[in-house]
Amino acid sequence: MPENLRIALLTYSTKPRGSVIHTLELAEALQALEHHVCVYALDKDGSGFHRALSCDYELVPAYPVSGGVDNLIRQRIQEFVDYLSDSHLQARAYDYFHAQDCISANALLALRDRQKIPHFIRTVHHIETYNSPYLRQCQDRSILNPDLCLCVSQYWQSALKQQYGIAAPRVINGVNLDRFSVHPMEQDQIVKQQFQITGDPVYLTVGGIEPRKNSIALLHAFAQVLAQYPHAQLMIAGGATLFDYQDYRDQFFAEVETMGISVGKSLLLPGVIPDAQLPALYRLADAFVFPSVKEGWGLVVMEAIASGLPVITADQPPFTEFLSPDQALLIDPASPNAIAQSMLNVIQPAVRTSLVKHSRSLCDTYTWAASAKMHIKEYKTLYARNSLSS
Repeated sequence: MPENLRIALLTYSTKPRGSVIHTLELAEALQALEHHVCVYALDKDGSGFHRALSCDYELVPAYPVSGGVDNLIRQRIQEFVDYLSDSHLQARAYDYFHAQDCISANALLALRDRQKIPHFIRTVHHIETYNSPYLRQCQDRSILNPDLCLCVSQYWQSALKQQYGIAAPRVINGVNLDRFSVHPMEQDQIVKQQFQITGDPVYLTVGGIEPRKNSIALLHAFAQVLAQYPHAQLMIAGGATLFDYQDYRDQFFAEVETMGISVGKSLLLPGVIPDAQLPALYRLADAFVFPSVKEGWGLVVMEAIASGLPVITADQPPFTEFLSPDQALLIDPASPNAIAQSMLNVIQPAVRTSLVKHSRSLCDTYTWAASAKMHIKEYKTLYARNSLSS
């Protein structure tokens, strides 16, 4: 096995979703260990990544799609395959091809079947529940067929074993302390004015409006908070996704209207946040509220902790794998009342101070440098296994 590896990391988007952030941070951490990394990402609007990278990258053109989500996924897989079938890929002689999602894993599977690449790896961030038979088949292929399957939590490690019979080594996520910190920056006040953050208190969540983020339950909880703190604000940042949650969004906004919550005043919906502004957003909030019902791990929770915020999140895996009750307020995500009570409790000075104090040590454990070293160990294991079988 060569000392300095050449690694191709593939991700389905250039937008700042969890697995995309994982890909970019891992790529830069591997590059810092003196390996050569290139990120391949589907780019549907030609805008590229939301931030500059210290490693190489290739933007794979992704074109408009007619039809439903099945057609979308078929086309996205084929776009990856067509781009990677170009002779330039083999000319780079990568040692490892590593997919971070179902789409790129299916593309690498097609390339391996055509003997364009010798093997590939996939990280499973979480397992989706699809209604579409085609999407279920895509997911199954992307999990069952890689030469090595990794995962990011004990919860999904157990799920992979139970549902697929796969023993997937676990690799960790991290947090970038150069980006997320408690230290105020000049741009904080600019961001505050731009997004009209004037609330007292200000609650932040990141991930957009969608079912697994439990947005409607959070909205009902916030309505209860407003009854006691009429100047409170809830900011829901983010929202770029492959899937259409329009029915859920319609229900969310119908509830907003019914409850008389003012969008733009009490409820702030800035959409996808430019990468340079996201750290400021955390620092401008009083608490981070994340009652999600399904996550691969919860990168945004660690970003909030690194930014000095007390956290409220679901009392279930994967959050309970790395958060104890003295590090976060762990609540029943199905109960708006429980969420609301925690939102009221978390802004009490003694509660806030204790949570921030006890959670801070997590930033020393979950680092991208440690994650990169775990990945190299797994790459070496795959290399040794392939050497024995050849």
